[in-house]
Amino acid sequence: MYRIAKTLNHNSFIGVEEESNQEYLVMGKGIAFGKKAGQCMQPDGDARVYSLTEITERGNAKNIVKEVSPVSLELASAVLDQAEKEFGKIDRSIVFPMADHLDFAIRRIQNGEQISNPLTDDIRVMFYKEYKVASCIQELLWGRLQIRIDEHEVGYLALHVHSAIEEEKVSQAMEVARAVRESISLVEHITGYTIDVMSLSYNRMMNHIRYMVARAVHGEKLKVNINEYMLVKFPDAFQAAKQICEEMEKRLMLPMEEIEIGYLAMHMERIMDREEGE
Repeated sequence: MYRIAKTLNHNSFIGVEEESNQEYLVMGKGIAFGKKAGQCMQPDGDARVYSLTEITERGNAKNIVKEVSPVSLELASAVLDQAEKEFGKIDRSIVFPMADHLDFAIRRIQNGEQISNPLTDDIRVMFYKEYKVASCIQELLWGRLQIRIDEHEVGYLALHVHSAIEEEKVSQAMEVARAVRESISLVEHITGYTIDVMSLSYNRMMNHIRYMVARAVHGEKLKVNINEYMLVKFPDAFQAAKQICEEMEKRLMLPMEEIEIGYLAMHMERIMDREEGE
């Protein structure tokens, strides 16, 4: 049972759970219609209930709820409904940073401002299923506010969806995408060739860097060191890989094991050799 502390709109209210005395965001179609502060109610099974004790990358959940539009919260929750259908169990607390991002995006669009996300193509490939789920925001936003949202904004939302299904912060997912892009760009610079994001070479590099970051996050270490071999045999690829690892370490603020350089160099050499041979 929840005692209503504040109604946000017809579809949401902040309520205090009687047993725990903790505050929650309660959402559901028409759930707060005609309701007033102080009334008690038991949400039905279709309602979404979110704890306001969550601390997110974008701040305290309670503060986010105060600052963003209730519509942004509803839209974020609807995107997570789609994610749940696609992936099963997810971390729904991501609703708060996602709503915060959406709120800014809506205001940008209403003010005629546009953002450019240079990693959109990479995100679309790297997080294909997440991007597909996040794309539902286009129809939801048009139906609710008659606003059109572009692929760059969908790309950012896809990172939030990814964060809801993996133990990875949005900022970390963004850095993985950036590391892949920088690795590919470096290879393109060395070879003079453009690498298609849909190519096998790109996908191999992408997957390797994703697992490399996952190992850094979880403190895992590769067992066989091939650094000396790669440095002697393929010095250009090794130096390029070393540069990428050093940049990733700074940006992710995670220790990147030296042993990783050789394996990344191996992938970079494969691409460089293939591109130069064409």
